Amino acid sequence: MIDINKFISEHITFRPESFFKKDLEKHHNQLSEAISGKSVLVIGGGGTIGSSFVRELLRFRPQSLVVVDLSENYLTELTRDLRSTHGMIVPETYITYPINFGEPVFDRVLEKYGPFDIVANFAAHKHVRSEKDQHSVTALLENNIIKAERLLSKLAVNPPAHFFCVSTDKAANPVNIMGASKKIMEEVIMSYSSLFPITTARFANVAFSNGSLLAGYLERLMKVQPFSSPSDIRRFFVSPQESGQICLMACILGASGDIFFPKLEDAEMMNFKDITISFLKTLGYETMICSSEEEARYEATKLKPGSKHYPVYFFVSETSGEKTFEEFYTDEEVL
Repeated sequence: MIDINKFISEHITFRPESFFKKDLEKHHNQLSEAISGKSVLVIGGGGTIGSSFVRELLRFRPQSLVVVDLSENYLTELTRDLRSTHGMIVPETYITYPINFGEPVFDRVLEKYGPFDIVANFAAHKHVRSEKDQHSVTALLENNIIKAERLLSKLAVNPPAHFFCVSTDKAANPVNIMGASKKIMEEVIMSYSSLFPITTARFANVAFSNGSLLAGYLERLMKVQPFSSPSDIRRFFVSPQESGQICLMACILGASGDIFFPKLEDAEMMNFKDITISFLKTLGYETMICSSEEEARYEATKLKPGSKHYPVYFFVSETSGEKTFEEFYTDEEVL
């Protein structure tokens, strides 16, 4: 068994406490005043960032919470997690819906439970692999731009006091369709910022988030399959908790039109290869470096209880469509 949060703190972020702890303490009263007793809608709330936002939000006692997500399984796990967390107070009006926020049924949810004081949207295509062909690109643009604009046009009828929509570091100087779609999304939602308060946030990789390479390691372990990782990629990381916290602060504390991002130093970037080796060492394994995926798969067939080595294939990444470095803002943007 491994404590993922402890591993992230000790081997990835190297922060013994949240990066945003002091900010949260400083603005606690302001956050409490804005959230306590209020009605909240969270879209895409079953994923890693959305569910982390929900957990941070509930510390401030909203009156009601409606969570929408395409994944019924994510919503089920969110509910189980909230009910199982010591000290977590779930409002009496807590409702989850496994629906698409772009479908007519979502409009009926808005009509029944709205208007909302706070609306946060985490429903987005976030991975470059989502642009592999014209069909996936169409879905990406529909989700990241068109549905986001439709949502705002509906909310404008009865505007919330706070609206937040998650973005990505890839929106700064985008080099791929996904990043460009989020940059356009930022511009689209900000066109409503004179009507009601709108904010967003760009941030780095969320360690062990759903669908990430690191989260995939947990699946590979359970299935006794080898690891595969780029040897040359370095990235900034935040913990799942930190991802929820920066989104909450952006949502409540930001002025309309603001884009939040974490102020991280280049020295804080981590190499996936180093993380992989540390992860296996924490589990009691030495890394068995294989020269090919086929060799790694074969070595995995020989794994038994008590094995001391775990097969890993490290490769040089294909960087087309990806940046060789990370940035959160451009020289043209006002800080």
